[in-house]
Amino acid sequence: MSEQKARRYPYEPRAPRVLAVDVGGSHVKTVLNGIDERRRFVSGPKMTAQQMVDGVLELTEDLEYTHVSVGVPAPIRDQKPVHDPVNLGTGWAGFDFAQAFGKPTKVINDATMQALGSYQGGRMLFLGLGTGLGSTMILDGVIAPMELGHLAYKKGVWEDYVGEAALERLGLKRWRKNVLETIAQFTHALEPEYIVVGGGNARELDELPAHCRLGHNEDAFLGGFRLWIEE
Repeated sequence: MSEQKARRYPYEPRAPRVLAVDVGGSHVKTVLNGIDERRRFVSGPKMTAQQMVDGVLELTEDLEYTHVSVGVPAPIRDQKPVHDPVNLGTGWAGFDFAQAFGKPTKVINDATMQALGSYQGGRMLFLGLGTGLGSTMILDGVIAPMELGHLAYKKGVWEDYVGEAALERLGLKRWRKNVLETIAQFTHALEPEYIVVGGGNARELDELPAHCRLGHNEDAFLGGFRLWIEE
């Protein structure tokens, strides 16, 4: 059920023993603050919220942690998903993760969790290139989750041109051009000091403007740890 990888993962000494859970369309991944190890199991389009929690509890039954952070690919309100994620099963909307885990738990949009882990101060825009287009701004430490991918653009919305389906439909060259246009337009509109481009498809880019840098998937875990810092 699990896969463990020998490499270095984030650690946040100011945070408690946080288990960060990154929920994706193909896998659920976990990292415990202070333990240099990632564990994961397969998710898929039929996985419910309760099945995710059960899988995490089974995967981490030998670990000791006091807090949980969960990144979910859906808008979050009052620590609960507003609706079911597009690429997962049912039962996510309104699900009480704190009750299910039995520990203090914070729930955040998955792109926002990676954005928080990528943040280095100032005005940052995070763009997550995955199934769709995740987006978050952090303004001098204040987190502002966004849904820029759903804004109208050309004959559809932005994520229709930079999401995974667009990459398959348009091909790599045109998709890269669309990503650069997205960066240019959002830079003009939002005036970030810098942009971090993350998500699973960020690795398909061959160049970025000078004010941009690539994010890393492991940043999501660091973001989960940072959620529990009281500063």
